[in-house]
Amino acid sequence: MSTRTATSKPAQVKAKSLPGQRKAQAVPVSFTSDRAAQAWAKLQQGNARWVNGQSRAGQSRNQQRRADLVAGQQPFAAILSCADSRTPPEIVFDQGLGDVFVVRTAGHAVDDAVLGSLEYAIAALGVDLVLVLGHEKCGAIKAAHQTLADGTVPGGYIRDVVSKLTCDMATGQNSGLVDLEELTQWHADSTAQLLQSRSGILRDAVAGNTLGVLAATYELSSGLVHPVRANLTNPA
Repeated sequence: MSTRTATSKPAQVKAKSLPGQRKAQAVPVSFTSDRAAQAWAKLQQGNARWVNGQSRAGQSRNQQRRADLVAGQQPFAAILSCADSRTPPEIVFDQGLGDVFVVRTAGHAVDDAVLGSLEYAIAALGVDLVLVLGHEKCGAIKAAHQTLADGTVPGGYIRDVVSKLTCDMATGQNSGLVDLEELTQWHADSTAQLLQSRSGILRDAVAGNTLGVLAATYELSSGLVHPVRANLTNPA
């Protein structure tokens, strides 16, 4: 497990971009871990490169990088995202082989395997940040919303995925949210809180200022990633 420096001073980071380039909205993001702040800054910078057509991750996806990783991995962030083919985190954040530990399920639904995978990334690989990444026009969110609206339930194992999201959608709707994109943000935030609520390893790492947790959403049309909430300490 890698060594991380703990700090009680919140670290704030903002997206960087060159004049005239597109960038994410300047939403304040604070972490009690400097390393978490640095990890988020890396992801922001990579997303800016992706959005502006300046990707350079290919430099770290070559034969030499592949050979270097045979001995082991040391990713700086773990990302729980939707399985949608339009939202591959490594590309969205312009990262190379071994840079990010990615767990993907439809609607970033959480089960024991997801929790175990993220705990492994924290305890064994020493990631500095756990990011939950939702996205606009999510089919799983839409299906859960439809189930609540008219009782339509998909067949097969798709039903299991949707059932994991309907409770969250219902809570969001009861809070006054109607728009699907607002519910998508709600679900990303709620998932980040759920991870901390269920995982003692994640919760202890956040409390010890060695890990940051962030919820964000990806905009398909622009390619931008927008943060929702950071460094959760009071899970619902």
